[in-house]
Amino acid sequence: MESWAIKGELILNCNCTVFCPCVVSLGKHPPTEGFCQAWSGIRIDTGHYGDQDISGLNVGLLIDIPGPMGRGNWKAAAFIDDRASDEAYEGLTKIFSGKALGTTGLFNVLVSEFLSAERAPISFETEGKKRRLVVGKMIKGEVEPIPGPDPERDVVVSNTGYWMGPDITIAQANIGKVRAFGRVWNFEGRSAEICAIDWSGPN
Repeated sequence: MESWAIKGELILNCNCTVFCPCVVSLGKHPPTEGFCQAWSGIRIDTGHYGDQDISGLNVGLLIDIPGPMGRGNWKAAAFIDDRASDEAYEGLTKIFSGKALGTTGLFNVLVSEFLSAERAPISFETEGKKRRLVVGKMIKGEVEPIPGPDPERDVVVSNTGYWMGPDITIAQANIGKVRAFGRVWNFEGRSAEICAIDWSGPN
């Protein structure tokens, strides 16, 4: 198995009302609507897969879960930055399908149907506190932290055992549109998360 590592930021928007219970229940509590549909974007600030540099690339994800996250039977798809070399594309596909083990290895256990990995133009932008993701014509999203009494501080759930990372900024989607793999979703106003990530594998 190749060693790999990713540091950067992840945003996610799902169909839950604010705030998604999976973060603190670690997938044991049902999503607020009984099922989970989500899109996600990953900005890789620094990273490698084996000796292949994957720094500066972006990844989009589509996730469809029929019940509580921990029960599995997920369907998932990955969109890989079309700027990636063939080697980087293969490495990122292994990471986000769970085959590279490590932090994302749970996908290998929980995803019963990996729909596809395909190249797409992906932009991940930050403007103030807003994060925007565009994945071709498949995903268009914008998330923003929810306001707290101190406008200079985000509302954060800290020290969790959540797989993405221990500190999750609670956010909400201003835009959350998906049109891919027969799914047409709009999660505007629904739950969102922002998380600094520090992932690695295969151990």
